Amino acid sequence: MKLSFTNWEDPGVDIVRLNLLREFAERGSITAVARETHQTVSGVSQQLRRLEIEAGLPLTEKVGRGLVLTDAGHALAETARQMAVAMAHAEAEWDAYRNVPTGAVTLATFPTGGQMFLPGLLARVDAVGGLSLQCSDRDPPADGFAPLTADFDIVLAHGMQLPKSSAFNIVVPIMVEPLDIALASSHRLADRDYLEPEDLVGERWIGNPWGYPFESWLNNISPTPEAQINVVQRFADTHIIEALVAAGTGIAGLPRYTAASSYPGRIILKQLRGAENHRNIFILMRRDRAERLAVQRVVELIREEARTITDG
Repeated sequence: MKLSFTNWEDPGVDIVRLNLLREFAERGSITAVARETHQTVSGVSQQLRRLEIEAGLPLTEKVGRGLVLTDAGHALAETARQMAVAMAHAEAEWDAYRNVPTGAVTLATFPTGGQMFLPGLLARVDAVGGLSLQCSDRDPPADGFAPLTADFDIVLAHGMQLPKSSAFNIVVPIMVEPLDIALASSHRLADRDYLEPEDLVGERWIGNPWGYPFESWLNNISPTPEAQINVVQRFADTHIIEALVAAGTGIAGLPRYTAASSYPGRIILKQLRGAENHRNIFILMRRDRAERLAVQRVVELIREEARTITDG
């Protein structure tokens, strides 16, 4: 399919409408596109219908009560994505020529990631000059980080497995953080140098909601299939988990670098041997956003901060 883009001589295919199609491909609904682009649902629908006329092919079709892309729609959305990457690359080349990574960068982070990285990272950004970093906290299930790249330049995510880069998103490994067993200081295992899965049989656990990264880890540390993990409470917020561990309500698996800081002397962390006991911390970025020199500079600063944390 040969496309001509808007200019004074030939109306062609409008690049603004192409970007709406790309947003629809990534977000999956007209409503989500309208919300992101601050338009009405009917306005976005009209723009996409106009794009179909310009392209000369149907780009969407009804499936049940929803709207999906046709093969031609997917192809054109991919073209739009490649154009966005190319334009971002051109801007990055100009920034590199000036050697000035300037501008605002948006970042979403999971809560313990923010606790771990943001104090040092923001200081590093301020020292660079010309950059501003706008941060927000998000705590989605494991499969909820990738969609955040549509709204943020950088998404700091975590999971038990390190994902692979895709056609839409780039994955940048940042850190492997050990997970320890958190016990109340009065717990029967508090004097052990380390723990093994067999030591934990019969314990009451404070776990995470289904679908969260640590939940899959918890299910894999049982020494035998018959030894069921007894989860008595589930919370996404690690501060609540820490409070219950400190009170002796149960034990938990917590990340080593941020756990128990609010309860000195009341929570003890023990290394768990004989099981996979770490999480991967990584960055997700949409490919066009990753081309920006300012974004690349912030990624470098995150990696520097990670080295400081692990060396410490």
